[in-house]
Amino acid sequence: MLNKFMKRGQRKPSKTDTDVYDQHTPTGNHSSASTTAADGDTPPPATSGALEPLPMFREVPVSERQKLFLKKCHVCRFQFDFTDTTKMAIEKEIKRLNLLELVDYVQTDSGKITESNQEEMIRMISVNIFRCLPPGPHEITGSIPLDTEEDEPYLDPSWPHLQLVYELLLRYIVSTDTDTKVAKRYIDQTFVLKLLDMFNTEDPREREYLKTILHRIYGKFMVHRPFIRRAINNIFYQFIYETERNSGIAELLEILGSIINGFALPMKEEHKLFLVRALIPLHKPKQIGFYHQQLSYCITQFIEKDNKLSDTVIMGLLKYWPVTNCQKEVLFLGELEEVLEATQGQEFKRCMVPLFRRISKCLNSPHFQVAERALFMWNSDHIVGLIAQNRTVVLPIIFQALDTNIRAHWNPAVNGLTVNVRKMLMEMDLEFFEEYQREFAEKQALVKVEESQREEKWRKLQETADMDQIG
Repeated sequence: MLNKFMKRGQRKPSKTDTDVYDQHTPTGNHSSASTTAADGDTPPPATSGALEPLPMFREVPVSERQKLFLKKCHVCRFQFDFTDTTKMAIEKEIKRLNLLELVDYVQTDSGKITESNQEEMIRMISVNIFRCLPPGPHEITGSIPLDTEEDEPYLDPSWPHLQLVYELLLRYIVSTDTDTKVAKRYIDQTFVLKLLDMFNTEDPREREYLKTILHRIYGKFMVHRPFIRRAINNIFYQFIYETERNSGIAELLEILGSIINGFALPMKEEHKLFLVRALIPLHKPKQIGFYHQQLSYCITQFIEKDNKLSDTVIMGLLKYWPVTNCQKEVLFLGELEEVLEATQGQEFKRCMVPLFRRISKCLNSPHFQVAERALFMWNSDHIVGLIAQNRTVVLPIIFQALDTNIRAHWNPAVNGLTVNVRKMLMEMDLEFFEEYQREFAEKQALVKVEESQREEKWRKLQETADMDQIG
């Protein structure tokens, strides 16, 4: 049976078979891999057929292990239906054991894998992991997921095999025996693009493996770094402006957080454009709760690298500030506080007027969490220091909001915090505070006079209209 299977493996593959790995291979990228793929003699992925167990690596001589490695790769290209656990259970177990053997061989064996075997292994990995993903619940119902904890995560039934395939790929990439010059022929731009497509899987276990693998590829294959950044950029554009649906945004941002941390100074214009065109607009989608923590980390990494970008970030946050979504507003206020912690005086002056106009609206928010979160900013010594340096500009903007909260806010906690903030502002500059307080009282008195005059005019008009009607 094994001989029959091996003979079947020697047939020349059809165009469809070879397209599994090479259908989008860019021209001029790697001649060796694409040429071999076209003339290859490996079997296509199959969905049925009996498999017979192969011997273990330790059971054959060292000279025969490369041939056995190739046979195991051929066997592991077979695909199975995992919706029925009882169907072809023996064959599934044979494939699982072979995958375990391959992982162990790549991880522990001192001998290098031949180039042809490396190519066949990457083909086998591609056949297994690059597949059509099942539709997510939001794609079936047409709704947009907003709650990160309500739904149970989808778990791929084929994970027992998938996990081992991903582990094999990871061990191959991190292995000290892997020659980058050889491996980049097979782990090329096409492979990386397909790997990025898989981030849309609903299975969190798979996304975790993909995150680790892509990060390792970025670290080991320096030639792919600009391409990976551009590809992630394009995924963000598609998510922001077209679909607003991608399960892997949080994981991609985690990778970017590490990448941004390694940016050299002075920062390239390309990286600044990425901040303005991709990261800041990521505050727009409704599902920001899924990835806000990772996004906030990336933003603060940029500012820690170059604090002159802080006013750009603050103005970007104000541009995408939520109007009717209070939960999202609380997230924005938390991120804004982190950004202000890293902001210097010069950048603060450039954005403080629109910034505190927005904060004053948050102070008067009927949603107590929004008002409370805005008041918590005065717990930061750095932010209080920036306000103190520009008190003559900031105080007039927020004074009315504070006064309204003290007189009329329904929540006692917000009322108490507002009193504390008002007291803090008073202690910064008592003379200016009292002077502006008098001005504010005079303005309020004028407003009341104007309002009474307006009411009197309307009353007289009403009386005149009534008299005309009677006459």
